Amino acid sequence: MTEHAVPAPVIPFRTAVRAWFLISLQTFGGPAGQIAVMQRTLVDEKRWIGQRRFLHAMNYCMLLPGPEAQQLATYVGWLLHGTRGGLVAGGLFVLPGVVALLALSAVYVAFGTTTAVLALFAGLAPAVVAIVVQAVIRVARKALDGTALVALAVASFLALALFGVPFPVVVGLAGVAGWVLGRLRPDVLPDKAADTADAGPPPVVSDNVLHTEAPSGRRTLRVLLVGLVVWGAPVAAVALLLGGGSVLTEQGLFFAGTAVVTFGGAYAVLAFVAQQAVSVYGWLAPGEMVRGLALAETTPGPLIMVVQFVAFLGAYRDPGTLDPWVAAVLASFLVTWVTFVPSFLFVLLGAPYMERLRGNRSLSAALTGITAAVVGVIANLGVYFAVHTLFGESSRRTWGPVGLELPDPGSVRWLAVGIAVLAAVLLFRLRWSVLRTLGVCALVGLVAGLAGAPVS
Repeated sequence: MTEHAVPAPVIPFRTAVRAWFLISLQTFGGPAGQIAVMQRTLVDEKRWIGQRRFLHAMNYCMLLPGPEAQQLATYVGWLLHGTRGGLVAGGLFVLPGVVALLALSAVYVAFGTTTAVLALFAGLAPAVVAIVVQAVIRVARKALDGTALVALAVASFLALALFGVPFPVVVGLAGVAGWVLGRLRPDVLPDKAADTADAGPPPVVSDNVLHTEAPSGRRTLRVLLVGLVVWGAPVAAVALLLGGGSVLTEQGLFFAGTAVVTFGGAYAVLAFVAQQAVSVYGWLAPGEMVRGLALAETTPGPLIMVVQFVAFLGAYRDPGTLDPWVAAVLASFLVTWVTFVPSFLFVLLGAPYMERLRGNRSLSAALTGITAAVVGVIANLGVYFAVHTLFGESSRRTWGPVGLELPDPGSVRWLAVGIAVLAAVLLFRLRWSVLRTLGVCALVGLVAGLAGAPVS
C-alpha cells in the first residue's frame, strides 16, 4: 500500500486516548518538562508525528495566550483525530491537575493553620523562588541569542518592575519589535531553519494523512460562536443566579479576561494575577499566592492551574448565600472552565490557517520577540515571590513614574533563605527534578517547624 493510500486516522482513537491519559500523568515540571514528555512520547517513541510538524505546532502555541503545553497537546490531538482528538488530548492534559489541586486546596483550607501544614509550606514556598530562577535561566539560554534580544528582555523587565506597564502591553510590543527586527534586521535574530529538519526514522503517520480542514469564514464563524457560548454560559448562569456582586461572578469575569491575555505561559501572568487577587480583590494573602504556586508545582498539568487555588480560597472566605465548601468547589470548577476553554478555541480556530502558514518568517520573528520578553516577565515574577517569601514586610517606594517594592531588611526570614539556597543547590548543582526538590524542601520545612522554628 502506498503512502497516499494509508487510511486516516492511522492511530486508533482508543489507543490515542490511552496515550494522552498516560502523558497527562507525567506532566510535571512546567511547560518545558511537559513539552519534553510529548516530544519523547509522540515524536521519538511512538513516531505519531514528525519533528517538523511538532515544532510548527509548538511555535504557534507559544504565540497564543494560555498554557502552551496544553495547547500543543490540543493541536497534535487535532492533527491526529480532528476536533474530537483535540478536545480529548487537551482535556486529559488538565484533568489530573484539576483533581489533585482541588484536593490540595481543600486540605489547605481545612488544616492550613496547623503547625504541620504551615511548616510544609514554609519549606515549599522558598523552593519556588529557586524554581523561578531556574525558569528564567532556561528560557534565557534558549531565547536570548544576540544583543538585541537581551536588550528586549531587559527592557521588558524594567517596564514591569519599575514603571508598572501592564504585561499584555509589554508582550504585545515585544511581538511587534520582533516582527520589525525580522523585516529590517533579520541578521540579529537567530536562524532556526536548521532546527526544523526531521531526524530519525519517518513518522508512522505521514504528513499527507494528518487531519486538515480548509480554513473558511463559515467554519471560523461556527467554531467562534459555539466556543463563545460554551465559554461564557457558566459565568452568565452564575451571574443570573447569584448576582453580579457575587465572588463567583467576579472570579469568573476576572479569570475569563485573564485567559485571553496570558501570553508567555503561566509564569508570565502570575505576577498580574497575584497583584489583582491580593491587592484588588483580597481573595488571599501574598504569602498564600506563593503557597498556591508551590502546590501547583507538585501536581501534573499546566502551572496556571494555580488560579483554581486562588478561586477556592476566595470563594470559601466570601461565599455569600452559599455554603463555604459549595462555593469553593463551584468557584474552582468555574475558574478552571473559563481559563482553559479559550485554549481549545484558539487552537481549533487557528490550526487550519497555521497549517497553511508553515515556515512563515514573520510569525517566527514575532515569536522570537515575545519569547525574549517572557524572560523579563519571569524575572519580574521571581522578584515578586522573593520579596514576599524571604522577607516578612515590604513597602512600595515611588520616585515620579518609577516605583519599586523594597523589602524590610530587618524582617528577613532566615529559614526561608536557607531553604531557598538548599533548593538552588539541588536544582543547579545536583540537577534534581523540580518534584524531588520540592519534596526535600517540604520535609526540611516540616522538621524545622516541628522543632519550633518560626514558620509564618
